Amino acid sequence: MTGPGFYRSRSLWLDRLDGDPLTPRPPLPGPTDVDVAIVGAGYTGLWTAYYLRRADPGLRVAVLEREVAGFGASGRNGGWCSAFIAMDREQLARRAGRGATIALQRAMFDTVDEVGRVAGREGVDCHYLKGGALQVATSPVQLARLEAGLRHARQWGMGEEDQRLLGRNEAESRVRAAGLLAASFTPHCAAVDPARLARGLAEVVERVGVPVYEATPVTRIRPGRVDTTRGPVRAEVVVRATEGYAATLPGLRRSVLPLYSLMIATEPLPEPIWEEIGWSGGETLAAGGHLFTYAQRTRDGRVAFGGRGAPYHFGSRIRAGYDRDDRVHRRLEATLGQLLPAAAGAGITHRWGGPLGIPRDWTASVGLDRATGLAWAGGYVGDGVAAANLAGRTLADLICQRDSDLTRLPWVQHRSRPWEPEPLRWLGINTARLLAASSDASEQRTGRPARLRGRLLKLFLGE
Repeated sequence: MTGPGFYRSRSLWLDRLDGDPLTPRPPLPGPTDVDVAIVGAGYTGLWTAYYLRRADPGLRVAVLEREVAGFGASGRNGGWCSAFIAMDREQLARRAGRGATIALQRAMFDTVDEVGRVAGREGVDCHYLKGGALQVATSPVQLARLEAGLRHARQWGMGEEDQRLLGRNEAESRVRAAGLLAASFTPHCAAVDPARLARGLAEVVERVGVPVYEATPVTRIRPGRVDTTRGPVRAEVVVRATEGYAATLPGLRRSVLPLYSLMIATEPLPEPIWEEIGWSGGETLAAGGHLFTYAQRTRDGRVAFGGRGAPYHFGSRIRAGYDRDDRVHRRLEATLGQLLPAAAGAGITHRWGGPLGIPRDWTASVGLDRATGLAWAGGYVGDGVAAANLAGRTLADLICQRDSDLTRLPWVQHRSRPWEPEPLRWLGINTARLLAASSDASEQRTGRPARLRGRLLKLFLGE
């Protein structure tokens, strides 16, 4: 089933990789000893390997990947290199203090720029364009939610320069969305081609001396050892960088929940259509209610558009067939046409999806258990393009035992409680998913927030 054609079919981004055959690199040759074994060749694993070698060029590091670098969420996401990070600020502040929680957000602001700096320095042509992010409101309920979000941002140290509300005229000067009332804007976001970033990082990691062993399934992670189908890898430190795929490993089924997010991409739109839409500043775009939708304008003039709403599959199952859901893809196409009527009827050339990694408290984390040598990072809830870079830098400092500002951030050593056993998590997540859809429909119909539904959504969707 796997092969270059299969990998290209996983997303628009993987399909458009000119000059990259997507042929797997050589697998692990057999039993191996290293200092650090990294499981997963997505953003987290590759950034960790990169910064480890920069910190200590003599360190023996190996990256192990079941498929090919960028196969998972790193090659399929919406291309938002954003300063958003999955965290419960109040919970982190209770544990580490308000100042530390604000410092984590500030570190994420810098991380958006760090990704661009490294891409430029290392020659990774990932179409990095820092145009900021817009979240549009097209109903009074959505506008009230934007205003509440802005008040919350102010409480956590974010000023006008970090996030501000645009009135209708200013918002329409950036994008002419149907029914636009206002928009929230933050400059701390860049659009990228995610697969180009992931595949480029893999080449950089190899260039600095770290082997990336593809087609090497990992069957178990344990202290001091990674079991693979190609033999064991012994290591002082083992890094789990598997995001939603962690649920496939023994003992980790309830550690993160693989929840699917799906996307579509239009054909390249003609210039008159873009003149009508007006979306020319390089911003990423978010819209909608509880079933969050997100988009970017690609370099070749497409709209890449994604959103929530796909079902959670019993037992945290992950299968290639789940990457596509006709019902959800049709809804995304309809939503795109409603939001940007000028793009309605455009040909849809790609439909795809993949699993996100969702911790029980919807809070990302990074850490190292020195007693066992087991390290981890993830739980990004779909906002991992930049967060994985910060995680990689932090893991490098932890592994190299460097006390730094990064290792003192409050997501370090945070541990989320496990998800409920089945069938509770299947019932809870899918009930919340249906409530999210009904909440959006109710709010659109009545113009009032769905308060009871909102409280239930908070329980399972972290809203």
